Amino acid sequence: MAARPLVARQPNERLQALIQEAGCSNAGLARRVNMVGAERGLDLRYDKTSVARWLRGQQPRGRAPGIIAEALGRKLGRTVTIDEVGMANGRNLASGVGLQFAPTVLGAIEQVCELWRSDVGRRDFLSGSTVAASALVEPSRDWLISGADPQVARAAGARVGPSDVDALRAMTAALVDLDRQFGSGHVRPVVVHYLNSVVSGMLSGSYREAVGRELFAAAARLTELAGYMAVDTGQPGLAQRYYIQALRLAQAAGDRAYGGYVLAASMSHLAAQLGNPREIAQLARAAQEGARGQVPPRAEAMFLAAEARGHALLGDAHAFGRVAGLAEEALERADPESGDDPVWIAHFDDAYLADELAHCHRDLGQAREAARAAERSLAGHPETRARRRAIGLALLASAQIQQREVEEACRTATRAVELLATLRSSRGAEYLDDLRERLEPYGREAAVREFEARLDLLAA
Repeated sequence: MAARPLVARQPNERLQALIQEAGCSNAGLARRVNMVGAERGLDLRYDKTSVARWLRGQQPRGRAPGIIAEALGRKLGRTVTIDEVGMANGRNLASGVGLQFAPTVLGAIEQVCELWRSDVGRRDFLSGSTVAASALVEPSRDWLISGADPQVARAAGARVGPSDVDALRAMTAALVDLDRQFGSGHVRPVVVHYLNSVVSGMLSGSYREAVGRELFAAAARLTELAGYMAVDTGQPGLAQRYYIQALRLAQAAGDRAYGGYVLAASMSHLAAQLGNPREIAQLARAAQEGARGQVPPRAEAMFLAAEARGHALLGDAHAFGRVAGLAEEALERADPESGDDPVWIAHFDDAYLADELAHCHRDLGQAREAARAAERSLAGHPETRARRRAIGLALLASAQIQQREVEEACRTATRAVELLATLRSSRGAEYLDDLRERLEPYGREAAVREFEARLDLLAA
């Protein structure tokens, strides 16, 4: 029997270049890697000989590549990924980072931290990636059937206490307010750097079980916000990765209600934006099933409203009407004075529900109902919800176009444009593009020509 040919390892030139850039010896890198490993509860015993083997092309196993990247990143003062240290080991990072619902808590921490590092490092495979419908549905299935994580407590790294979690929640609340008022283009870089520089350290730290659950819940919320901001800056492929990781963090928190919110408010809406109506309804129903009996009426209303969007896009007016009615009934049961609603759903009021229904009526071609819902939405959204008001005006203008009230539609659209000029929001720009398409058949009318001239002036 012939001997198998030996495959020569290729020297790891990427790692060599980074070590030289860092001004680090082989022994120094080994010490740094062992220290980072100890922070993560690993007893690593690498030495200068280990580093020499890596430089000759050996691929260390398990979590080591990520730890090596972290150690070099700390020395260089910037984000370093496993691809940059030449240890991707043939994995297709473009289709991998952030797309998996990790089976373990440690795996979840590694995956979300790698996503944050890659995002801060402006990796091209993230910003240019597309959305795969299966990558939205499969994690929802995993979430639906997986059991609770038995333990999240850690005993390695810097101590994390309740005050740290409180600071994370306060930072999230402030960022939410800024995003609603000014759009994600202004705020998202701050969110991602905070996740990568502060939250990753918390997750890799030391905490008791109760603090750990609260920490994962808070991290899930800020991760979901970063995903929403990716949508608002025109990066849906990146958004789905953040949403999947937010779902996994919610699972580690033991928070089925918030997991349902991620499915219905985030993944489902992303599917709606991409025109996948069947997935919209599937994700919303998965949220309802997986969080059954664990959500307040306000969240139940939001889950149902998300399902209604799917039925409307499918053109099923009967199913839409039935589910929309259930959503309104659920919201009527919500008691705003009770204080029982979690912070992530407290914003979902009659104005938000009317916004959802306006989209549905528009998609079903029910112009009068769409206009009424949009007006109801605008009446309820305060001035601080600038992006939401701009979207409401765009929906109202669309309904007016459907009713051939072109002059009135142009006036409404102009108000939307004035608001959008104060924002940095890709979503707002998409609604504006949709309006321009709807106005094309009326391009010869004076009001439309004036509106287009105003847009050209703003663009200039």
